[in-house]
Amino acid sequence: MFVQQLEPVADSLTLSALVAALPLITVLVLLGAVRMKAHLAGLIGLAVAVLVAWIAYGMPIGQTLSSGVQGVLFGLFPIMWIVVNALWVYRMTVRTQHFDILRRSFGRLSDDPRVQALVVAFCFGALLEALAGFGAPVAISAVMLVALGFDPVRAAVVALVANTAPVAFGAMGTPVVTLAQVTGLPLDSVASVVGRQTPLLALIVPLILVFLVDGRRGLRETWLPAVVCGVAFAAAQFAASNYVSAQLADIGAALAGAAALVAVPSARRPADERVRADVLTGARSEDLDVVDERPEVIRAYAPYALIVAVFSVAQIPPVKDLFDKATRSFDWPLLNVANPDGDPVSGNVFSLPLVSTGGTLVLVAGLFTALVLGLHARVAVREWASTVHELRFAILTVTSVLALAYVMNLSGQAAVIGHFVAAAGAGLAFLSPVLGWFGVAVSGSDTSANALFGALQVTAARQSGLSPDLLAAANSSGGVLGKMISPQNLTIACAAVGLAGKEGDLLRKVLPWSLGLLLVMCLIVVAQSTFVLGWMLP
Repeated sequence: MFVQQLEPVADSLTLSALVAALPLITVLVLLGAVRMKAHLAGLIGLAVAVLVAWIAYGMPIGQTLSSGVQGVLFGLFPIMWIVVNALWVYRMTVRTQHFDILRRSFGRLSDDPRVQALVVAFCFGALLEALAGFGAPVAISAVMLVALGFDPVRAAVVALVANTAPVAFGAMGTPVVTLAQVTGLPLDSVASVVGRQTPLLALIVPLILVFLVDGRRGLRETWLPAVVCGVAFAAAQFAASNYVSAQLADIGAALAGAAALVAVPSARRPADERVRADVLTGARSEDLDVVDERPEVIRAYAPYALIVAVFSVAQIPPVKDLFDKATRSFDWPLLNVANPDGDPVSGNVFSLPLVSTGGTLVLVAGLFTALVLGLHARVAVREWASTVHELRFAILTVTSVLALAYVMNLSGQAAVIGHFVAAAGAGLAFLSPVLGWFGVAVSGSDTSANALFGALQVTAARQSGLSPDLLAAANSSGGVLGKMISPQNLTIACAAVGLAGKEGDLLRKVLPWSLGLLLVMCLIVVAQSTFVLGWMLP
């Protein structure tokens, strides 16, 4: 048995924490300063974590490597299993051109560019975040806004700022699933707290979007649709994450937000031509005038309805119990680790939820989607293989980062850093979202930031007397606000709208919003750690 130590380096907590931080520092420097590709930075950081665990922390090399392999397996299943199948569904809609039908359907909901920004960037962007994530919502939303006639810079800024509230539950809940796994906290409890933080952002972001599109006039004239959209989105995200399924949180929120928005009479009124002339300074796509047949429009919406239906059926108690029986748990080979108190850690046993995991359920919905869209089986399989190929570097990045996280967690490195950080005391509640924000700003992924800092946050919370669920959730909720300034997302936005090399210009436009919303999230977490908003926690 390997027993984790809190002061393995020179019997000093400070020195031990500094050495333990070397893998994280390596990854962040390689990503932020050297601008190395994420998968290479992850692999180098993993190598550093293995050396620190083996040499400085005294973890036997066999157990060190075994813990890294466990992280790789978790990165593949269920994490990338979810992402691959979710993106596969999206690719099939593109292949059959039903995605274009969906885009035109959204474009016809209103001719007011301020409302279009809410529908496309906020609501549809959240739907794309739910299914694909990893930069796809920013790229696709920005392109759609340009097609509607938006100036490329304005389209990119709107898409980046809109991609905040849904990120924590993106890719069928991948970030919170990862957070629960690396922290050892129940998924339901983590998702529940995140679902009581990010919906508060959803109340603000639509108002910011109409301001970005049309300044004070936009706020004055379209505040009601923005508020209604934000409230519906927030309510659905809260309800789904707390009472239904974390995987459905963004899908439900996106659909509820869009439905509420179009139900507001002022959102459907023709826009003032002065507004359109002032805002729409780009070229409008001609294919927006194509008239789509109603059956094809229904088929375009069908994939999302199928996902909701499959996940809803999976939550029915008898069905849920049946699926849970397929879960396989076993002792992880070559791993026998105890925490500093001598108690075995959860990593010694590994669980494989073969059927009940989100990726398998999305796969089932994808098979139905192929039938509804009329896609031949051979073509559907080819699209799935192409999806895996497209995500090959993302798969390598996620698996290397999770292997790094598992090595740090099981060797005790994360626990040592957590004990050291706990010295911040009450200030920890304010700093917790900042850590997540920084992690996403550098890595471009809320999933990666949760893997890197989730266990650290929980350890620090327990040592300082704060709620582990609160700080773990704060890591993810604060992280979503770093998404808009991450080099990865800025590059994707620029490439999508033809502004290659203008990343610096976009950064200057979105950075104030990122920092402002981060301050709001920090204050929310501080208030939730006290009696002021403590009643919000489950």
